[in-house]
Amino acid sequence: MADTIKIDSGNTKMIAHQGLFGLERGNSVQAFIAAGNRAKYYGIETDVHRTADGRYVVIHDSNTLGVSGVDMDVESSTFEQLRSVRLRDVDHRGLKDIDIRIPTLEEYITICKYYGKKAVLELKTPLEPQHVKEIIDIIDNIGHLADTIFISFHRCDMEAVREFLPEQKAQFLTTAWNADVREFVLRTKVDVDICYPPLTKEMFDDMKALGLEVNIWTVDDPELALRYVEWGADYITSNILE
Repeated sequence: MADTIKIDSGNTKMIAHQGLFGLERGNSVQAFIAAGNRAKYYGIETDVHRTADGRYVVIHDSNTLGVSGVDMDVESSTFEQLRSVRLRDVDHRGLKDIDIRIPTLEEYITICKYYGKKAVLELKTPLEPQHVKEIIDIIDNIGHLADTIFISFHRCDMEAVREFLPEQKAQFLTTAWNADVREFVLRTKVDVDICYPPLTKEMFDDMKALGLEVNIWTVDDPELALRYVEWGADYITSNILE
């Protein structure tokens, strides 16, 4: 039976990427529950999109083709159309008939709350400020806003989060650390969620010297993860490491 890879993460908080993507269909209820059932995970990460009729669903890509074989654009489709799409299960289990559907934001947040996990929520596309506010209100109504960390590659989304929630945990997703990124995170008072391939110890030390929390994604190599633990990474996002 497939399982996670355990590491000595010390004080570094482990985040389950797309739920437990290493074992289950990413961004599915099954993946979120699998991560929820493992005590080591501090948080569960996912990606949120807005549908054509104003609902919020969690799926990585902007199209369903890669996870279902059905070519459907998420943002130009209705919730009912998207919910009708059956997702493929992961191959290793051989459960070809399991019924996996695209979850709603509400389902994801409810699972995080039930299992006592932080919701690490990626705002996947550039959103209008009022749509960011709708997402915030959904989470707040479920009672999990204080336990949500917002992340995004899009500066407008980070700025909207800051407009509505000046003290909320938020992390700017980036594949670089340079003067422009440095200025943005300091100005908006958000932390950093950085991809590991360009990351150096000098970059990391600069971030920490500025008082920033650092989340490193997506690390599946145990030796590499232990290096970042030794550096003092605040979070590591992984598909399989626990």
